[in-house]
Amino acid sequence: IERAQRKVEENNFGIRNRLLEYDAVMHTPRPLIYAKRRHALMGERVGMDIANMIWDRVINIIDRNDYVGCREEFIEIFAMEVPFTEEEFNGTKREELYEKTFQAAVAHFKRKTDRLAEIANPVIKQVFETQGNVYENIMVPITDGRLMYQIRTNLKKAYESEAKEVVKDFEKAILLHNIDDAWKENLRELDDLKKSVQNASYEQKDPLVIFKLESVKLFDAMVNRINNETVSTLMRGQIPVQAPEEVKEAAPEQRTRQDNLTTSHDSLDNAGDPEAREAAQRDTRQQERRPIIKDNLPGRNDPCPCGSGKKFKNCHGKGIV
Repeated sequence: IERAQRKVEENNFGIRNRLLEYDAVMHTPRPLIYAKRRHALMGERVGMDIANMIWDRVINIIDRNDYVGCREEFIEIFAMEVPFTEEEFNGTKREELYEKTFQAAVAHFKRKTDRLAEIANPVIKQVFETQGNVYENIMVPITDGRLMYQIRTNLKKAYESEAKEVVKDFEKAILLHNIDDAWKENLRELDDLKKSVQNASYEQKDPLVIFKLESVKLFDAMVNRINNETVSTLMRGQIPVQAPEEVKEAAPEQRTRQDNLTTSHDSLDNAGDPEAREAAQRDTRQQERRPIIKDNLPGRNDPCPCGSGKKFKNCHGKGIV
């Protein structure tokens, strides 16, 4: 018995240890993603993170494409023409080409953000001066041509910074949105991968090794997806023309208590709609006529649950069983 028990415990230990090895692989990218998310949430290093994303996209596009492919991807992601000719692309050193393209992309991004602040500032200024004592936070609509984003921003900070706070909140919101979506999708893909690699054992391969290799590829794809979508959205962001009276206040964050969602029958009875009262009464009658489920009743000769000491068939079960 002791030998059998020892073998069972060793087997269970091996299973748990194997599971921890898979969990360790899934945990590896977590600190990196959480650090990026914290920077976006707290506003730390947002500008630096965006600059790193632009640099990463520049190198990725130039290394993977010829001149024609570069032009197409620059228009798709950066919404701009490439800042070099075909002769420069073929004859210039890659490091110089990276730096020149990066500086052009950053300058283009700065022009876009300055334009956003320039359009938003007059509206924010008028709203603050006329209704500053009414609104604390407002919603600013920004679109990339595909989706409309409602950016929550503090009215006073936006007024004092001449709408630069709106741009910063836009950058933070887009970063958070893309990081969260990509991370959740990556976790789903890792779960699917964890199941599918078990078939590698039929090929005399270690499923854990395959899982580690493929998870690295999934992580790289996730980072590329975050960088692509973030840079593309920020480069295309624009504010629709909006009148000051169309500005909406941001709804305060609140939780609805469950008891506030419960409607009593008394309120229905007191309502002025006779059809509603009749429907409520009909529902009540139907509940009162619910059939008795025999499986939940005591047996014929069991003591009655009421405590009288009589058999159930001679007490409350008379006429039922």
